Amino acid sequence: MNSELVNYIEQQLNKKGKKDIQSVKLIVIFFSLLLLGFCGYLFLKSRDIYYLPDFLFPQPSITDNQSNWEFRSWLSLNSRDFFNNIRDKFVSEKTNFIEADLSSMVLKVYHDGLMVKEIPILTKGEKGSWRETPTGIYRVESKEKKHLTSSGKIYMPWALNFQGNFFIHGWPYYTSGDPMTSEFSQGCIRLLIEDAETVFNLVKVGFPVLVFEENLGNDDFEYQRKISNISANSYIAVDLNNDAVLIEEKSSEILPIASITKLITALIASDYINFKKEITISKEMIVKTSKPRLKIGQKIAVYDLFFLLLRESSNEAANALAIFLGKERFLNLMNKKAQSLGMENTKFADSSGSSWDNVSNARDLALLAKYIYHNAIYLFRITSGKINSSPYGPLGYSDLGNFNIFEKEPEFLGGKTGLNSLSKETMLAVFEFEFKNQKRPVAIIVLGSDDHEKDIRLIIKWIKENWF
Repeated sequence: MNSELVNYIEQQLNKKGKKDIQSVKLIVIFFSLLLLGFCGYLFLKSRDIYYLPDFLFPQPSITDNQSNWEFRSWLSLNSRDFFNNIRDKFVSEKTNFIEADLSSMVLKVYHDGLMVKEIPILTKGEKGSWRETPTGIYRVESKEKKHLTSSGKIYMPWALNFQGNFFIHGWPYYTSGDPMTSEFSQGCIRLLIEDAETVFNLVKVGFPVLVFEENLGNDDFEYQRKISNISANSYIAVDLNNDAVLIEEKSSEILPIASITKLITALIASDYINFKKEITISKEMIVKTSKPRLKIGQKIAVYDLFFLLLRESSNEAANALAIFLGKERFLNLMNKKAQSLGMENTKFADSSGSSWDNVSNARDLALLAKYIYHNAIYLFRITSGKINSSPYGPLGYSDLGNFNIFEKEPEFLGGKTGLNSLSKETMLAVFEFEFKNQKRPVAIIVLGSDDHEKDIRLIIKWIKENWF
């Protein structure tokens, strides 16, 4: 501060007296801070300015009474801290519940908040397989001393159903009485028969089931962000391992999503229908679609329908799966699944995405991408052409096309396109980019685009120039 300003202030203090000393001091401090801020601005102006990213997925509140909990697939149940908070909440409320820790492979039963039994888990759904055990908060939906699988060939003793096709049960055996030798699980939590019987007798229908598996990508990798513009009405790019939003524009705007809908359709079908099941095609299953395949009276395996659904975006396949399970029930499960993933701005009106009432926003769809990447990655691998066969037998089609135009891109992990006159072009795509000797999974969602391929390539170019 120069001497003339100091002299001026001293003169003013002498004139005003003690009453005004404090006011003048405040004025001096204000102008000093203003000058400091301006100097700081000039300094930063000469350098690159970086900002910390937004993060997509807030931690759910756990303050509500357990009776108000939603029983659902919670992505946050892949965080050890969040899992511990929920379990402690259940314990403090003296809740009866089951804890299945798929990381340590231990199952515990609690009565009135106290652990009464701890037993080992023998097998779970294989990571990245067609049947991955879903994490979340569920409840025991039913109990059967001996559950016969939909194939009609295998018994699951002391079975507790907690989600769709997923059970806690004892070591399975064939109808002949011979035990299964395979350790491959269809996604169920498998126990020793005697342990399963113990758990069966300790729990009742309605018991909460807390299923946890650690490390679905909650790491400490940090991004910095710059903003630019592209032509799509709404878009977002998100790292699926640390939830950093790399770039976004109008990502909360609710828009029609067209055939991106089919990703949820595939999730529901995989949860509730056996892949080996054969569906007989009825007249009502035949609907308008880009590449007609199905014929009335044809018998087709569910896993064949998955390839038609996700590669060729078959409306017929989507319709067949929904009708097989019951259209109203299937649609209800789709909307419940979306809500369970935190997709609060998403609504489905059919299984194919044909209706303009299938709506969502880019942020909700990023949640869907994260769930599939960490819990059902085989769906992405089907869409990208990285899976061309099924563990249940050869595919019924050898001439499958692929509407997902990034199929041949080495970084493309998978995704789903959509198109109709209202939504224009849409896409949810996941890429794995190399950065500092790591593969970073990035979901890119564009909605309301005139050219989704061009827009996604612009976003990829921008990401690589600014981050990677």
